[in-house]
Amino acid sequence: MWLTSSSIGRKLVMSLTGAFLILFVTFHALMNGVAIFWPTAYNVICEFLGANWYALVGSLVLALGFILHIVYATWLTVQNRKARGNARYEVTSRPPQVEWSSKNMLVLGIVVLAFLVLHLIQFWTKMQFAEILGRHAVDSVSGAEVPPAAGTWFLEMAFSNGLVLACYLVGFIALWFHMTHGFWSMFQSCGWNGKIWMSRLKCIGNVWTTAVIALFIAEAIVFTVQAHRHYYTTNEDLVEQYVEMYQLSDGAADAPYFEASKGACDNATPCHGEKGCKAATPCDNPACGDATCVGANCTCPAGTCGQEGVCQENNCNGCPSQVAAAEIETVTVNE
Repeated sequence: MWLTSSSIGRKLVMSLTGAFLILFVTFHALMNGVAIFWPTAYNVICEFLGANWYALVGSLVLALGFILHIVYATWLTVQNRKARGNARYEVTSRPPQVEWSSKNMLVLGIVVLAFLVLHLIQFWTKMQFAEILGRHAVDSVSGAEVPPAAGTWFLEMAFSNGLVLACYLVGFIALWFHMTHGFWSMFQSCGWNGKIWMSRLKCIGNVWTTAVIALFIAEAIVFTVQAHRHYYTTNEDLVEQYVEMYQLSDGAADAPYFEASKGACDNATPCHGEKGCKAATPCDNPACGDATCVGANCTCPAGTCGQEGVCQENNCNGCPSQVAAAEIETVTVNE
């Protein structure tokens, strides 16, 4: 087949898969931008792009595009080195600003690939892949199970670590160099290499890539700031979304995590028993503690006084059975 047996065919495959990946990267940047201005809508998008058949087909097509691009890039590089020795593929009329990237496309591709693997581990494996397996990721800080569609919660889990931002910035810089060269190179490989249009395509490629990467960098910085503020696990609208996800999800063992906290951590509502408030969800009510209800406003359900994880013995001021038992004991001692 000429797509594999000829150099022109292999370059065409590289160009088509490269164009496909550029469009996907652009879409991904725009989708992530929703998380900055409308986090709840971002979670709706994540839920829509879950383990549905159309999302799975899209993921398979995307994975195939990445694999073909990597395989053909490696193939062409090896073939070119065999033909030219240590010299890289030379392009006539190469502008100075892309000279370094054109000589190091393989190295840049490896860096981008490593960055992609990190990104997949932090998000895809915990979202779509977890949904396929029927599992939930676990927040290492709070120990709570995270629904696969809770995209903003995963943002906080990932960007709470400052090293993640540094890794993403390195990945974005490598992606910028890779895309600026690849954008005009794919047109040249397809024969569209006229002097006038090539200059225009290089300009379009630089502007397009710079806009996309600048958006990615802005998103990473915002996500890092918001993650350190614990915005994604304390915002009332997002918490309400998480509760709904728990209710619609099977096997969410820690479903009451936010539900109990949201109801208990209200200034106008006493801190009820049941599960109480967790440290990852700060509450304004001073009666709410980290793991259970602490203070005078703890109302214990009947028969639950002293039970671990419900109402601790010293905090059950509202439990009639305990109060009655304490009065009987006092009377007995006095007698």
